[in-house]
Amino acid sequence: PPKKKDIRDYNDADMARLLEQWEKDDDIEEGDLPEHKRPPAPIDFSKIDPGKPESILKLTKKGKTLMMFVTVSGNPTEKETEEITSLWQGGLFNANYDVQRFIVGSNRAIFMLRDGGYAWEIKDFLINQERCADVTLEGQVYPGKGADENEKGKNKTKPEKAKKKKDAEKKSNSIKEDNRATKQREEL
Repeated sequence: PPKKKDIRDYNDADMARLLEQWEKDDDIEEGDLPEHKRPPAPIDFSKIDPGKPESILKLTKKGKTLMMFVTVSGNPTEKETEEITSLWQGGLFNANYDVQRFIVGSNRAIFMLRDGGYAWEIKDFLINQERCADVTLEGQVYPGKGADENEKGKNKTKPEKAKKKKDAEKKSNSIKEDNRATKQREEL
């Protein structure tokens, strides 16, 4: 049995054990758990349209935090970007979308959503804004009304991801070719 200690003599480890004992019997509701410890929401496969891959993403991101990058067209200062994205955030707030906004560059902002199921509706709102150059959501770049004509190709995958995949394939092929144990086995 553990010795009885005076509370004034407790160190950090003793306090941590005491906290664990208190929390062991607590019933924590699912909504109070951190997002990574919550069970995933059940997916209703009858609502999935096989012709639209976005419908699958909408259902899998429902209830999860999601971030999208938004680029403001032209050459705005950071203050202009702040003002423009603030107007967009206000419009989304008036439409009952819970969106937080973070400026990450002179023409770039992150929109963070508490419920990723609404991300594609918000993306549609943003790309219809005059000063929106593009919206990046789940690795897809969607050009906005303010995009240059040469950038207005239909939604494209980020070129960085495709390049990383090619580099990874080259490395794996070179590793297979340089594997000495394989060469010795073939010679035997």
